[in-house]
Amino acid sequence: MKNIEEVLGPMQKNIKRLNVNGLNGRMLRLKASNKLKVNYRREILLVYGHHSSLERMYGIAEVLNQYGTVTMPDLPGFGGMDSFYTIGMEPTIDNMADYLATFIKLRYRRKKLTIAGMSLGFAIVTRMLQRYPEIVKKVDLLISVVGFSHHYDFILSKRSMILYRRFAQFFSHKLPAIFFYNLILYPPLLRIGYAKTPNASKKFSALDAEEQKLAIDFEVTLWRENDVRTYMRMTVALMTMDNCHKQVNIPVHHISVRNDRYFDPTAVEQHMRIVFTGFTEHQAILDNHAPSILATKENAAPLVPASIRKVLRKKTT
Repeated sequence: MKNIEEVLGPMQKNIKRLNVNGLNGRMLRLKASNKLKVNYRREILLVYGHHSSLERMYGIAEVLNQYGTVTMPDLPGFGGMDSFYTIGMEPTIDNMADYLATFIKLRYRRKKLTIAGMSLGFAIVTRMLQRYPEIVKKVDLLISVVGFSHHYDFILSKRSMILYRRFAQFFSHKLPAIFFYNLILYPPLLRIGYAKTPNASKKFSALDAEEQKLAIDFEVTLWRENDVRTYMRMTVALMTMDNCHKQVNIPVHHISVRNDRYFDPTAVEQHMRIVFTGFTEHQAILDNHAPSILATKENAAPLVPASIRKVLRKKTT
């Protein structure tokens, strides 16, 4: 039976140290293969979402690496990176957007880039493009991977949204967060309890016993690495998101999931058409919002449908 280390071992050589504005983290960089046709080479910035890490998104990075060089930085407070709290700042969407803009200005000074953002990551990318219109001119292709623009995009009931928001607001404070991390996220308890939650049962229903164990190990690692207060503040941001206040002068290619249990595809499209100058949908045939484990190319491949691959093959400008 494979463990996390065996699955993720090959990616370690592609991880670099990252320091942005005094925040220490990591960055995954997969260089384009020499076998790629010159016209297909892109600079692709991949931004992960809520409750994620470089490890969880490695498979998607590998898939995108077939079309160019992929760079994926940690977000403050996620994947083991320092949180904004360590430098006296709050983990807000605006601050996440500013961090991402700084990263782009440091890494892509004279380069065009393709940006792919997943879920919350896409909302952060959107806010960044709204706050820094000069960066829009550098983007040759914008991809939403099960992204959203407004909290009305969620199909959760109003009652559930309120409960999630209040729960997250409470545990975003320092002392409750310490309690949450040391007791609720105590690994042996988390390993036993998480598998019995409704969320886990839906996510893991299609997995065999070995895959379920690996998925739970993955979840335990994610919960322990991500900063609790940042996670909770971003949960509140999810529940109150509204990026429809300012248009971005670029079209978006949106990857949706046929059986997404979080988002209403009609609402997602309506709001994205408000924000962006064009909208093209590409449907991934999955049974969930996203695969439970994205650590390998095989796991992640269904999330990148043939139609978006065709777009990625086009010559960059």
